[in-house]
Amino acid sequence: MRPVLMAALLVTASTAAVAQQAPVHQYGAVAIAPKGDRLASIESASPTHAAIVVRRVADGGIAQTIDPCATCSYGAPTFAADGRIAFVARKPGEARALVMLADMRGARQVAAIDGIASTPRFSPDGKRLALLATFGAAKEAGATQAGVRQVGEIGETTDEQRLAIVDIAAGTVKPMSPAERYIYEYDWTPDGRGFVVTSALGNGDNNWWVATLDAVDAQTGAVRTIAKPKTQLNMPRVSPDGRTVAYIGGLMSDFGAIGGDVWTVPVAGGVPVNRTAGAKATVTSLDWTQGGLRAVRLHAEAAEIATLDPAGKTTVSWSRPASFAAGDGRVAYSADGSIMAAAVQDFTHGPAIFAGPIGAPRQITHDNDALAAVATARSVTWKNDGLDVQGWLLAPKTADPARKAAMVTIVHGGPSSANTPSYITIGSGPAALLEAGYYVFMPNPRGSFGQGEAFTAANRRDFGGGDLRDILAGIDAVEKIEPVDDARLGLTGGSYGGFMAMWANTQTNRFKAIVAGAGLSNWISYYGTNGIDQWMIPFFGKSAYDDPEAYRAVSAISVIKRAKTPTFIYVGERDIEVPPTQSIEYWHALKELGVPTSLVIYPDEGHAIRAPGNAADVRKRSVAWFDRYLTQR
Repeated sequence: MRPVLMAALLVTASTAAVAQQAPVHQYGAVAIAPKGDRLASIESASPTHAAIVVRRVADGGIAQTIDPCATCSYGAPTFAADGRIAFVARKPGEARALVMLADMRGARQVAAIDGIASTPRFSPDGKRLALLATFGAAKEAGATQAGVRQVGEIGETTDEQRLAIVDIAAGTVKPMSPAERYIYEYDWTPDGRGFVVTSALGNGDNNWWVATLDAVDAQTGAVRTIAKPKTQLNMPRVSPDGRTVAYIGGLMSDFGAIGGDVWTVPVAGGVPVNRTAGAKATVTSLDWTQGGLRAVRLHAEAAEIATLDPAGKTTVSWSRPASFAAGDGRVAYSADGSIMAAAVQDFTHGPAIFAGPIGAPRQITHDNDALAAVATARSVTWKNDGLDVQGWLLAPKTADPARKAAMVTIVHGGPSSANTPSYITIGSGPAALLEAGYYVFMPNPRGSFGQGEAFTAANRRDFGGGDLRDILAGIDAVEKIEPVDDARLGLTGGSYGGFMAMWANTQTNRFKAIVAGAGLSNWISYYGTNGIDQWMIPFFGKSAYDDPEAYRAVSAISVIKRAKTPTFIYVGERDIEVPPTQSIEYWHALKELGVPTSLVIYPDEGHAIRAPGNAADVRKRSVAWFDRYLTQR
C-alpha cells in the first residue's frame, strides 16, 4: 500500500505563519540531454501554474522557457539526441493528452490522445515517440487514484494502459501492445525494433504483483516473455548492446514505491541473476548508460549514486542524507553516464537542482536558498532484536532541553517504503506539529527500504510484530537523547501506517492519542473488498481463503477489546487500495466499546486526500485530536 501523503495527516499553520515564508520553488520531472549540457524541469511559474524550464548544466542559467498553454499542466519532458524535447500537456478537466514537441523556436502539438498518457521516449533514430497511453480512461492511472463508482456489473471492464507509438512526421498515434495487456514500464531496444516491458494481463491496478518481463515487437506488437521473476520488478533497462536487461527486483508493496536488488537476464530469455545479493542497501532507481549501470541506493539515512560493474561490484560516487528526484527515476544521466542531474532536498533545505559529474555534482539553482529551516533534524539509530534500525527525529527550533515535550510518531505506508528527508514547509503538517511544540519521530522499522532485501523482508508474515517492536524501541532511544515525555506520545500513519496505528491500539497503551488514515482493521474482510488483493500474496504466502488464520492473527478486529486509546480515523470515499469499510468497521467497534473516536469519509477521494479543502480539514482535525489528548494538564 502506497504511503498516504504525510502533509494530509496533520494541520496547516496559521495564516500569519504561512505569510512569513515565500512559496517553495518546485523542480519536477528533471531530465537531462544526452550530451549532458542542458536539462529540463517542470518549475513553478505561479502558485497555480508551472512551465518547462530548460537550463544550462554548467551554471544553471535559463536557456529557454516552454509554456505553450497558460492553463495546461505538463508532464514528462524528455530529450532527443539532437536536443528536441517531447512532453505531454493536458488542459484542466479534460481527459485528453496532447503530445508536444519543442525546440529552440518553440513548441507545437504533434498528436493527441483521447485519454491519458505518460512517459514519452524518443526512438533511437529520433523519428518516433513511444508513450504509455490509456485510451478512453475511466480514471487516473494508478491504484492510489479515486476508483470508479462500484455500480453495475462489477469487474467486467478496466482501463488498459498500452504502449503506443507516435510517428512525429505524420502525427499519427498507433496502439502497439495488445489491448488486454497492461504495460507498466518500458525501454526501447537500441536498434529501435522493439521494447522491453513489465506487463500483466487484466486489471492493471491489481496485477502488477504478478507482472512479467516481456519483449514487444515495435512493428507487430507481438509479446514474448523474457522472464517470470519471483520478485516484484520495476525499471527495466536494456544494455547499450541490446543483449541484456537489468531491473530492480525485490519485495515491494506498491508499484512505483521502488526498492530491491539489481537483477539481469538476457533479452533472449533466461533465469534472472541477482547482481547485488546481500547488499546492506536498497536500490531505488536504475539506468543503463553507455558508461555502465548507474543506480541510486538508499543506505540507512543516505541516498547514494553508485555504479555497478559486470561482476556486481558497487562503487559509490556521491552520497548525501537527502532525497533525490528526477523524471524517470531519482537521477537523470547523460548518455555516457558521466553527468547527472536531480532535484535534491532534505528536512532543512528546500529543493535545488544539483548537476555535473556523477562524483561531484554542484548546486546550480538557488531559488529556495532563502527558505528558513523550521526544525532541526537528526538521524537516530538503535538496535532491536539483533537488527540495526534507523529513523528521523525532528525537533522544534524553539525546543527547551530542560522541558519535557510531547511527541508524535509517523509510521510510513507500504510497508515496503521508507521515511526519507523532505523539506518541511511552513503550513505543512509536520511544521504545524513542530510549531505547536511537538517532536516528530519518523522511524524506518524492519520491512522498510534502506538496509537491504533481508531487512525489507523481515516483516513478511509478521505485520505489526517485529516492526512495532522496532518502533517502540526507537521511541525508547529517542527518549534517551531528547526531552520527550513518555506520558504524552501520539501515533499516526496512513495506509500500512494506518494499519499500524489501528493495530498498535490493541497491542500497547503507550500512545495516548492515535490518528489512522486509510487503515486496515480486518485483513480477512480487506482481502475480499479491496482492489489490489494480489499485493498480499508475497507477504502472507497464501490467500486469505487458503490461510485465513495468518490474516486473522494480525487483524485489530480480532483483539479489538484491548483497544483503549482515543482514535481519529479518516479515509477517501473511493479508495480502492483500502476501502472505507475498513475504517467503518474499526470505528464501529471503538464506538461500541466506549473508546473515544471520530470517523470522517471524504467524498470522491481515493487513497490520498488530494482536494485542498479536504486535506486542510484532515490536518485541522488531526492536530486538534492530538492537542486534546496530549496537552499537558
